[in-house]
Amino acid sequence: MLEIEKVENVLEALLFVSGDGLKISDICEQLELQKSEVNAAVKKLQKKYSGDAGIHIISYNGKLQLASNPAYSEVLSIVLNPIKERALSNPAMETLSIIAYRQPVTRLDIEHIRGVNCDYALQALLKNNLIEIVGRKDAIGKPLLFGTTETFLRKFGIENIEDLPNREALLEQIREIEESTPEPIEEGLYRYGENVEETPEFLQGEQVVKIEVDDGEN
Repeated sequence: MLEIEKVENVLEALLFVSGDGLKISDICEQLELQKSEVNAAVKKLQKKYSGDAGIHIISYNGKLQLASNPAYSEVLSIVLNPIKERALSNPAMETLSIIAYRQPVTRLDIEHIRGVNCDYALQALLKNNLIEIVGRKDAIGKPLLFGTTETFLRKFGIENIEDLPNREALLEQIREIEESTPEPIEEGLYRYGENVEETPEFLQGEQVVKIEVDDGEN
């Protein structure tokens, strides 16, 4: 059994080596610790990695993970992402907020709320792992159901989906995400820079609405 005075150091090493989020329940089980003992170590580490520290410890969905201090995100992007991508489009932001607050929700439900086609917004959000397919609705045609992901929780510092801020606050946070949005060119095709891709897997079997694109030629 792990000595209690070493729990903090071992937890710190685990989070560093793992990279991904670790379930608190798994840590307790594997190390034969009480949840209260792990939580006490977490509080000490959060105090150590807080304020101006380059690394913070975040918790979400019952998991723990080391993450960079969001205060330094702009500086980090200069080094790690030299080519700055444009922000999420307004349709993608609106679509993400609808999914976050109404999940699980179908594409048609989203389009009913927004009043416009949302195929490309969904594709952009799926590409960035902000949403995922969580099942099919028990209705005619068995339409796909969409929900937010753990990546969504991590990006916005939300521990559980029940902790969502008000919609305007969420939209403001969404605007800070940098992302390239696919440009529609014709039915079933998407353009990323110079690359053209076929209909994405998530749309296969779903009704695809053709969007006419004016190329400027008569």
